[in-house]
This record gives sequence, structure tokens and C-alpha cells, in this order.
Amino acid sequence: MEKLQRITTKPSIVMEQNKHTFTKSEHKIYDYILKKEENVLYHSLTEISEAGGVAEATVLRFFRKLGYKGFQDFKFAYAQEFSGQKEHSEEETYVEKIKNNMVQAVEDSYEIVDMETLDNCVELLHSHEDVVIFGVGSSGIAAEDMQTRLMRVGKHVNVVTDPHFQIMRASSMTENTLVVAISLTGSTKDIVDSVAVAKEKGATIVALTNYVKSPLTKYADQVLLSSSKESPLDSGSLVSKMAQLFLIDLLCTGFTLHNYEDAEKVKLSITKNTARKLY
Repeated sequence: MEKLQRITTKPSIVMEQNKHTFTKSEHKIYDYILKKEENVLYHSLTEISEAGGVAEATVLRFFRKLGYKGFQDFKFAYAQEFSGQKEHSEEETYVEKIKNNMVQAVEDSYEIVDMETLDNCVELLHSHEDVVIFGVGSSGIAAEDMQTRLMRVGKHVNVVTDPHFQIMRASSMTENTLVVAISLTGSTKDIVDSVAVAKEKGATIVALTNYVKSPLTKYADQVLLSSSKESPLDSGSLVSKMAQLFLIDLLCTGFTLHNYEDAEKVKLSITKNTARKLY
């Protein structure tokens, strides 16, 4: 497998985004790091291989696969991240924890935004008349928010959140259609099945997701990444939604700047007309 490109991102984010590509042995290393994160900083290569129950060569390949020169390079980056985490008080209230997690999700997503990919996605929004947004569950809520944001600047898009309607809509797509598929995991079968049909029909696919490689990204022409750690038990949490909305805000703001004069005219018209709805 090709070595992943190294970027200036926190080690925990790099691991989280690429965990779908890990082998069984690599998952052992990953799980051990998560459970014993502070101990890992003081381990040697041999100690972590023994603790994880894998060969030293496997450990070395694991860190190189993530873009690090070796275990020491990873430890240096991880120590910097870990020291920053410890600054938060262990006695913080649940209110503070939620606030910190939401802020962290946006900051982590900001760190991994690829400007070239973002610009490409904005250009695709601008150049396509037939734009369809797919999302189910909590990602469907994010899709509807994106529709509202774009509507306010004069860009009309369709949102489909029902899996059956998604298949029906995908079946009638052409090479002139742009699909924005929103899925945190990239593994939601309903979304993947619909995108597969859309791709077969020649549609261009933009994926908003949390993982570099997933069933969804296999069909994507552009992948815009967010960063939000979410366990299966926390599915649909507000923290993960904040990361999605951050990407949506970037796309909508980029589109607005790309079409500034027309967008301002539409916003002014909407403001005047909606003012009548207020007492």
C-alpha cells in the first residue's frame, strides 16, 4: 500500500482518519495507543511491539504508513499533542467538556482543510446547475442546512434524505449533475449505494466525510475532510455535526465570494421579503 502523505496534523487525527485502512495487526497497535496513550510516550519500539503483541517490523511499518519517519518521529508529535490535552482540567464540568470538544472539532477540521480541494469543490458548485445533496439521519440535517445556506445566496439545490428517493434521483442523473454526499463515516450503506448509481450515470461526486478511505470515497471525485472523533455509541452527536457544518460553511462562503455581487442582491431581496414575516 502506498505511504500516506504526511501533513502537519495531530497524530490522533491522522490515525482516526486512516483507521479504516488498518490491518488486524495495525489495529492492535492503534487500540493500544488509545488505551495507554501516556505510556506510549515512554516506550521503546520493542516495548510497544511486545505490548501490542505484534512484530517490531509491523510497528515500524504502521508509523511509516501514517507518514512518520519512524516511532521516535511519531512520539515527538504525539508528546506535543498530549501535553496540550493535559492543559484541560480533569475536573471540568460536562458543560465545559462539551464546549471544549466542539471547539476542538472545528480547530482540528481547520488544520486538515486542503485549500486546493476546497477551491475545486467551490468551482464545481459554481459550474453545475443540477446540484443534489445526499444525507441520511443526522447528516441529512446537515444537508438541509447546506441547502438553506445556498438558497440565501441564490444557488438552488435539491436535498434528498430518503434512501429510496436517493436511488430514484440518482437513476436520472447525467454528467451534468453534481452530488454532494455527506456521511461522517463514509460507510452508510444507503448513501454509498445511491452514490454508486450516481457515479454510474456520470455524475460528479463531492464527499464530505471524516475518513480518508471508505466505501464512499472510492466513488468521490473530491473528498473534503472534517475531523471529529465519534464512537458508535455517540452517533449523530452535536460535536460531529459541528465539524460537518464547518465544512458546509466553508463551501457556502467560498461560493458566495465567487459570486459576490449576485449573492448580495439575493440576500438583500430575501431580507426585505422576510422582514414582512416579523412583527
